[in-house]
Amino acid sequence: MSSSVPSTSLWDVHRLPRADDRLFLVTGGNAGIGYFIAEQLSATGATVVLGSRRQEKAKAAQAAIRDRVPGARVRTLRLDLADLSSLRKAADALGSAHLDAVVHNAGIALDDPPRRETRDGHEVMFGTNHLGHFALTGWLMPLLSAAPAARVVTMGSFAAKSERLDLGDLQSRQDYRPKRTYGRSKLAQMYFGLELDRRLRATGSTVKSVVAHPGGALDSLTPSRPPVQVRSFGTWLRGAPAGVLLQGKHAGAWPAVRAVLDPTVHGGQLWGPRVFSLRGRPRLDPVWPHLADTAVAAELWGVSRDLTGIDPCSIPE
Repeated sequence: MSSSVPSTSLWDVHRLPRADDRLFLVTGGNAGIGYFIAEQLSATGATVVLGSRRQEKAKAAQAAIRDRVPGARVRTLRLDLADLSSLRKAADALGSAHLDAVVHNAGIALDDPPRRETRDGHEVMFGTNHLGHFALTGWLMPLLSAAPAARVVTMGSFAAKSERLDLGDLQSRQDYRPKRTYGRSKLAQMYFGLELDRRLRATGSTVKSVVAHPGGALDSLTPSRPPVQVRSFGTWLRGAPAGVLLQGKHAGAWPAVRAVLDPTVHGGQLWGPRVFSLRGRPRLDPVWPHLADTAVAAELWGVSRDLTGIDPCSIPE
C-alpha cells in the first residue's frame, strides 16, 4: 500500500480525464450517490452501465444522464444483489469481453425493525450490501482480469467508522438494531475491499481494489436531476446550514470517481472527502485503525466465501 498522499490540487472534479473505450459498471447507479457517480463517469466518454434491481428507475436515470451529458454512452443492467443465484447471469448479460471498473455502490438501509432476510436467508442489509457485492466480484473477475488495469471500487460509509464487526453475529440474529446493522454491513464491505486487494496482490493480478466513502452526503444539499432527484427551494433552505460540514450526493460521488479514474490511485487505499472526511474534494485518507486488522478481514472473507459459495479471487468455471 502506498503511503504517499497525492495533492488534491492536481485533481479537478469538474474536469475529469477522458476514458473513451472503457467500460464501467456502477451498482445502484439509478439513484443517490450511484446516479452521480454514473453521471460524472459518463462525461469522460466511457460506456457506463447502471446496475439496478428496478429497470424502470434505471431507465429514468439513463434518460437523466443523457439530458445532462450529450452523447453519453449509458445503458442499464438488471442486477439484484439480494438474489445470489442471479448474479452470474447478470455478469454474463454485460455482453463484454472486459470490464475496466466496477463501483460497488448499491445498498439498502432500513430505518426500523423488524429484521428482514433475502431469499437466500441472509439479513437483508448484510446480504445485499456485503454478500451480494462479494459474490458479484467473483463472477466479474474474468472480465476485470481481461482489462489492462481494472479497478474494483467499494463504497463504504463514514457511519462504519464507529462500528465494529461481531464475527459471531454477522447476520444480526442475536441483536438486531437497524442503524448499527447498516453500519456494520458497510464496514464489512470496506474490510472486503481492502482484503480483496491483498489477495489480488498475492496472486500477481493486475486488478486493483480501492475503498472510498462519501463523507456526509444529504439529499437537501444535492442538486436536482428530475425525475431521479428533485429538490425544492424549501428543502435546500432547511438543509443549507448543514452545508458547513456536510455536502450533497453529487460531491459524495467524487471519491469513488477519482478512485476509478486517477492513475495515481493505488490498490488498498481509502479515499474520502478532504474536510474532516465529511465534505470537499477527494483525498487519500489513512486507513482506519480497525480496518487495518487483517485477522478480522481474513475471517470475514472465509465466512463470506462459505455463505456465497464464491471466492472472488478464484475465477469461476
